[in-house]
Amino acid sequence: MADRDPAETRLLSALLRRIRRTADVSQRELAQRLGVSPTAVAQAETGHRDLPATVVMRAARIAGLRIALVEENGQEAPGMRSDTVRDSGGRRFPAHLDTRHGDQDWWHGSERYSRTRPWYTYDRDRGARDRLRDELGAPADHQTPQPGDGPEARARARRDAARAARAAEDRRWTEERWRRGLPDAWAPTCTCPAGCDDLLFATSPLTARENAVPHVDDCPCRCDVA
Repeated sequence: MADRDPAETRLLSALLRRIRRTADVSQRELAQRLGVSPTAVAQAETGHRDLPATVVMRAARIAGLRIALVEENGQEAPGMRSDTVRDSGGRRFPAHLDTRHGDQDWWHGSERYSRTRPWYTYDRDRGARDRLRDELGAPADHQTPQPGDGPEARARARRDAARAARAAEDRRWTEERWRRGLPDAWAPTCTCPAGCDDLLFATSPLTARENAVPHVDDCPCRCDVA
């Protein structure tokens, strides 16, 4: 065919001949095992026609070989994984775009109040995709589903992380104040007499007042009274 690349024609011919030599089969025998006509195999070897990729892959398997994609550096490029995230209809996302969690860069229009937030989405704008790739690098593949990917679970995880960060910062400042010999602003010193402890850990029934205010009358602290 006039529009075929001569290099591709030569490659297909060479691959088919390698397959037949490795499998030790004639053109007729290979055609019979592939379920195609002997003419199809012969014309593909002489460069007069193409063969579907699936037929070439089956032919390679007959010879104990396989067809692979190879990068310029000689490393094999694997096919995209089949267990990556999908949209709410179970469809794969466009292979050339990058997936992300639905709560990342969630749109800010009024529609965000009327639509259910998706678990996963992608940027249709290649410019936005390329800006993110410049910042984070291009991912090798689409992401795979992980526990806690839902918007509610991710929001809960962010809240927990924020609380943990605040608590860690409080501890850091407390330790720093202690290191400098300063009083702890977050933990006032208790000056309750021993009688208050007897009320807190009473071994006999308390009066209503003692239950409400667990301090003795002469307690100067009353630190746990709201």
